[in-house]
Amino acid sequence: MKDSSISTSPISGVQSSAPLTIVVLGASGDLARKKVLPALFALYCQDLLPETFHVIGFARRPMTDDAFRAHVMENLTCRYVPDHSCGDYMDRFLARCSYVAGEYDSRDAYLDLYQAMRLVEGSAQANRMYYMAIPPFLFLGVAKALGDAGLVECGPAPAWSRAVVEKPFGRDRESSDHLVACMGSVFSEDQTFRIDHYLGKELVQNLLVLRFANRVFDPIWNRQHVASVHISWKEDIGTGGRAGYFDEYGIIRDVVQNHLMQILALTAMEPPKSLDAQDVRNEKVRVLESIAPVTPDRLVLGQYVSGRHKGQEHPAYADEPGVSAGSITPTYAAAVLHVANDRWQDVPFYIVAGKGLNERATEIRLRFKPAVSVGLQKDGDSLPPNELIIRIQPDESIRLSITNKAPGFDMRLVPRELDLRYQSAFDVKIPDAYECLLLDVIRGDRSLFVRWDELAAAWDIFTPVLHEVEAARISPEPYPFGSQGPESAHALARRFHLE
Repeated sequence: MKDSSISTSPISGVQSSAPLTIVVLGASGDLARKKVLPALFALYCQDLLPETFHVIGFARRPMTDDAFRAHVMENLTCRYVPDHSCGDYMDRFLARCSYVAGEYDSRDAYLDLYQAMRLVEGSAQANRMYYMAIPPFLFLGVAKALGDAGLVECGPAPAWSRAVVEKPFGRDRESSDHLVACMGSVFSEDQTFRIDHYLGKELVQNLLVLRFANRVFDPIWNRQHVASVHISWKEDIGTGGRAGYFDEYGIIRDVVQNHLMQILALTAMEPPKSLDAQDVRNEKVRVLESIAPVTPDRLVLGQYVSGRHKGQEHPAYADEPGVSAGSITPTYAAAVLHVANDRWQDVPFYIVAGKGLNERATEIRLRFKPAVSVGLQKDGDSLPPNELIIRIQPDESIRLSITNKAPGFDMRLVPRELDLRYQSAFDVKIPDAYECLLLDVIRGDRSLFVRWDELAAAWDIFTPVLHEVEAARISPEPYPFGSQGPESAHALARRFHLE
């Protein structure tokens, strides 16, 4: 974990002074332009990249080096350097950026990429990072092409090669296993970094510290004291220009199976032997393998229809450009899961993810069992349960809802929150998730990346129900844009005493 006071790993610099070549495949797309390249620039501004590094963009769009640099500069911000130095930092960073245009399945294109790499590397043994900011269906072809072109170091070597791949990793367990096996023929498991950017968010990284470094929490983090665990991911926007992609995958594959299962695993896991990557991920796998597959009676799927939110009319999902006619792709999912182990037996985990809802928020909420009565409440009243709310985004915070006596002569009990807001509590800039994760790739720290058996265990939870729903062509329940989601989700929550 990245902690500036009690550190278990280096917090500055990189492990190797060897030259580094970063190849961003799909460099003309939004992911590269808005996330990956700005994160690399942020690391450069903090002196966290090797002294000798180069960034090579690769994509189909024809572009000169200068055009690519202008394309990159559009989204660069100087969070970590004074304003008067911003232009100089940008100029120096962009001078290390170049571009190769080519088709992803073209042998000649990878020969051009090889020449571009040799041009910047010279005779030096350079480490190489391949960031695949491309659609998942291109992963295997691109990996094979890189291997065939001799651009991947295999086995012990003076320099390393690492591939970073974005989710979704397959569409179900079978396709995920196929992807893992075929990618593994080019990049070994140790060379493969499956990135889930939610694992780079500060509050997600802090989960293990919150649980295991604070004695007040660990003893009550179990079924004896916790009534339920809620993990929610909500957006008050539509597909944001990604309708073509989203319509192919849906909310479970896009968000639940990866982001939320990773958050659940960190929330529910047993204490690891150490913060070593293998030990942390071993415990995450054990939790995921303890969860039974979701059944249709514990799942609600929805799709937003037109509605008014924040004074604006929003179209239905079905009417967004790029959505196929008659689409039954869900934009909302709610599921009740159970972790079958001694710590969490019979505790419901309520998982919610949705687009077109009434707010934007990602939270973990532990609701504790009611306090034992000591005669403080009036007849017929019950004490409100304590809740621990971990707000991952936006406005990162940790809040604890407790019962207090309201000031005055009467014994009037009211719930109030102890509130730790990160922006006010820590006088630091919170790194973007991609900054944290890209630095970990360079360092070779795999703690926050998804191992193949984590991936398999998470797919096992959802593959059967995905196949059942899609085979039966079950239509998702409509809900108005800007609402709290389908009515059936509230009925599901009430069934398990979650509301």
